Amino acid sequence: MERDSNKKTKGTARKPAKVKPYERPRGGPAKPIAELMPQIGRTAFRRFGFVQSSVVTRWPEIVGETHARVCAPESIRFPPGEKADGILQLVVMPAHAPLIQHVIPEIIERVNRFFGYQAVSRVKMRQGAVKAPPAEKPKAPPSLKPIPMELGESLRDIGDPELRSVLESLARSLGGQNDEKE
Repeated sequence: MERDSNKKTKGTARKPAKVKPYERPRGGPAKPIAELMPQIGRTAFRRFGFVQSSVVTRWPEIVGETHARVCAPESIRFPPGEKADGILQLVVMPAHAPLIQHVIPEIIERVNRFFGYQAVSRVKMRQGAVKAPPAEKPKAPPSLKPIPMELGESLRDIGDPELRSVLESLARSLGGQNDEKE
């Protein structure tokens, strides 16, 4: 029996495996702050009754620029345990309250269309100061550099004017780089 026990210990002796410490995977490239804001502000928005922060950030798109200048969403309160038939609380400039009172059915329809279901069934208004939505930045004037001839002909066939102007500006910048290399 001694021989059997010796054989087992000789052949099966193993060294303990080295364990690497856990390294958290890197996040990859930097993300724009606009992508991070919904995640950062989610708890604050939920505290004030917003299921989606995009209702606040996209309010001018939802109700239109005219109404967005005079009213703003304050909160959406849902019945306990539900996410439908909520009450939208709006802050409205005092002089515009009668106008907004008349367009409440349209606002409810637009907010529900934004959510994709019957999220809001009533609107409550509170008169107060409304911060105007930020004005859009003025667009830069078109460049006066000529478009290279070989690129200019192919751009004329593009029907979308916005796409054509972007491609023309790209062609101008590429044309300037080619001149510097020569």
